[in-house]
Amino acid sequence: MKRLIFAALLPAIFVFAPLAASAQNYPNRTVTVVVPFPAGGSVDGVARILVQKLNEIPGYSFIVENRAGGAGGTVGANTVAKANADGYTLLLSASIHVINPFLFKSVPYDVVKDFTPVSLLAVGPLIVSTTPSVQAKSLKDFFDLVRKSPDKYTFGTTGIGSASHLSIELLKRDAGLNTLVVAYKGTAPALTDLMSGQIQLLADPMLSSLPLAQSGKIKALAITSLKRMPSAPEIPTVADSGMKDFEFVSWYGVWGPKGLPAEITNKLATEMAKVVKQPDVQKRLITIGFDPVGSNPGEFAKYIKDEMAKYEKVIKDANIKVN
Repeated sequence: MKRLIFAALLPAIFVFAPLAASAQNYPNRTVTVVVPFPAGGSVDGVARILVQKLNEIPGYSFIVENRAGGAGGTVGANTVAKANADGYTLLLSASIHVINPFLFKSVPYDVVKDFTPVSLLAVGPLIVSTTPSVQAKSLKDFFDLVRKSPDKYTFGTTGIGSASHLSIELLKRDAGLNTLVVAYKGTAPALTDLMSGQIQLLADPMLSSLPLAQSGKIKALAITSLKRMPSAPEIPTVADSGMKDFEFVSWYGVWGPKGLPAEITNKLATEMAKVVKQPDVQKRLITIGFDPVGSNPGEFAKYIKDEMAKYEKVIKDANIKVN
């Protein structure tokens, strides 16, 4: 009988042995972290901080690959959805990744079923900025100008359905405005047009906007957190401009393709959490306006579920539609 039981277990042993070995030896070649947006934006910045530190681990080799294109980063995300579930192709994206299904009639993947949550890296507010030539000292002043001459102003967003987009739409709604919003394919082109005055308002993460605000290339009017940020205490909150309880944050996480083995998923999450908790990394993230997190896969999965419920309501209430 014992021989029969052992014989019956042999197939399972041979199935799981390679899996355990692969997890134990992972990674033994270069891991590609796909960023579905152009270089220079906030998602790219977070990815490069993470990858730089992961590469300091002996035997680790990670690279960032920017695959911009497609609304809300769907092109880059789709490459990860279709990749082998071996841990060598990962996605690092922002909250837009789970917002897309509420905006588009068709997305080439299921954001829940076709991906494996690995870790929530960081969350942070956005800076609401205008071009320096606009004569407004506060967000309230700015909206007063728009009401007087609505045709003179155009708002921008770093991508359809992004945190940038949703926050701008909510600001429009709360301010009672019907201003044109131009959607860009990424942070860099939107900021370029803000600096030149092609658009007059943009909500964008602190990582990419704060240095420009501090150098005077754009004018920071407000921040979308409930409290002022230690890295930029001079920037008032949106609530300080009269919009009580206004809060909207952007967040950044890592996913693998569906079916990523739990051993590899947990190993990645553990190493990423260690990176995020390093004092120098925390200092860098806090300085640029992020709250470091470094969650485990289960915590990230729950966070995604909660955020998707919130975004669905926001999009419905604000009547945000993609043409």
